[in-house]
Amino acid sequence: MLGLQLADTRVYREAKEEGRLEGRLEGESALILRLLQRRFGAVDEVLTAQIQALEIEQLESLAEALLDFTALNDLVLWLNRYSL
Repeated sequence: MLGLQLADTRVYREAKEEGRLEGRLEGESALILRLLQRRFGAVDEVLTAQIQALEIEQLESLAEALLDFTALNDLVLWLNRYSL
C-alpha cells in the first residue's frame, strides 16, 4: 500500500465531520424539544418535524429565543418567521 491510513484520507475526514454535524443537529433539536415540552406540554408532530428540519444556526437561535416564549404560539410564530 501507499502507507496511507484510513483516518488520513479526505473521504474519511469528511465523513467524520458530517457525522459530528448530524449528531450535533440531533442533540440540539432533542434538547430544544425537551425544553419546550417541559415548559408547554406536548409538542405536536408537525412542530417537531419543523424543528428537526432546522439548520444548526437556526437551532441555536431558537434555543435562545425560546427563553422568551410565553406560549407555544410563540414557537409557531418564530418558525413561520425564521425557518426556511
